[in-house]
Amino acid sequence: MAKNLIAFYSRADENYVSGMLRKLEVGNTEVAAGFIEKWIDADVFKIEQQQAYAKDYNTCIAQAQEDQKRDARPELKAYPESIDGYETIYLGFPNYWSTMPMAVFTFLEHFDFSGKVIKPFCTHEGSGMGNSERDIKRLCPTAKVEKGLAIRGGSVRQAGEEIERWL
Repeated sequence: MAKNLIAFYSRADENYVSGMLRKLEVGNTEVAAGFIEKWIDADVFKIEQQQAYAKDYNTCIAQAQEDQKRDARPELKAYPESIDGYETIYLGFPNYWSTMPMAVFTFLEHFDFSGKVIKPFCTHEGSGMGNSERDIKRLCPTAKVEKGLAIRGGSVRQAGEEIERWL
């Protein structure tokens, strides 16, 4: 039986949600990953930076924008030992200025995704998938990148049916 991996980057703490700053105990993308985990048999891996961004939203935004401007590849705390046994990777992330957080770039560049299916999903506050699907295809040219699912972060807790249909 083909194995699945849910790999996601998510940020708790102070976030911009539905037009205002809110403190989140669990990040929106992690909530979406939890829905996926309920409906498919999959291993789960949280992509985390060695040096986390600040808990304060505005400081975090400045740090993340600087990383994006420098095309940085932040070190990650850990990686899955291998992705060889996985056929499909559900890749989750928040939309950061029309693409993925730079830590997701680090994750994608670490492995050979040849022959894998990548199903991206993102949380956003109005910008949808942005250029992330194109960026994944560029980073993983030998993978099959399927149409992604964009979920508004402010309504992610009510998006279970939408996620289930996408699956």
